[in-house]
Amino acid sequence: MNKLPFEKRCQILHAMVEGNSVRGIARLVDVSPVTVLRYLALAGDACMKFHDTAVRNLKIQRAEADEVWSFVFAKERKTNPEMRKKAGGAGSVWTWTCLDTASRLLISYYVGSRDSYSAHTFMQDVASRIVGRFQLTTDAFSSYYDAVAQAFETVDYAQLVKLYGESPDRGPERKYSPAECIGIRKRKIFGDPDMSRVSTSLVEKHNQTMRQHMKRFARLTAAHSKKFANHVHMVALYAVWYNFVRINSAVKMSPAMAVGITDKLWEIGDIVNLIEASEVGHLAP
Repeated sequence: MNKLPFEKRCQILHAMVEGNSVRGIARLVDVSPVTVLRYLALAGDACMKFHDTAVRNLKIQRAEADEVWSFVFAKERKTNPEMRKKAGGAGSVWTWTCLDTASRLLISYYVGSRDSYSAHTFMQDVASRIVGRFQLTTDAFSSYYDAVAQAFETVDYAQLVKLYGESPDRGPERKYSPAECIGIRKRKIFGDPDMSRVSTSLVEKHNQTMRQHMKRFARLTAAHSKKFANHVHMVALYAVWYNFVRINSAVKMSPAMAVGITDKLWEIGDIVNLIEASEVGHLAP
């Protein structure tokens, strides 16, 4: 691939993390969609390596974890073996995320299915990044119990159980809306969690942020991922941008600055430099 000017590479990345589609970015920056996807792959690989190295040895007090739904190539009910082979995986895809409640740092992410294997893989990764005892809250998805128990030697773990009822408004406009939450129940699982702090509100708010900044996550869109690998690359790029470039309004700085991983606010150009450094074997911009 011919090397794009630095400014165009910045524009492509910036447009990606501001919720634009691949073809929309191609029109805005005046490049081909193939070029956009190739640069996404480079960005994703570099950002995965950097996140894996940089986001380590965290000392936190509380964290929340959740899963957010999206799809690749087609929605689950419309997939077939040929589609799944072509896309490298098609149908429903779940992105698991763990958020530090104090700094809003995205500690860990995993893109896979909503099953026991993904839960265990995700929690093992979370455990590898945190030092010391902390409090963890998740929803009541059944696979979390064994996954947390096997990943952590000591943890204060609780679940927030949401109780749902049928919405009184049953019109067609409710088709893509979740059921109405009519109550919650807090459940102590391991250790000694502070039950007044048991919540998944912040990580669920982060789910909304992901949908706003990655067009692939919109529920009704033609910009959904056509290949699983592209979906993973976009999440990896988003994670570094969210942690290092974006100022979080709650902490008035980037999450990486708030947790002490870096002492400066990154610019989008730093991610471009990160990609180039990764290609020659270095990780830091």
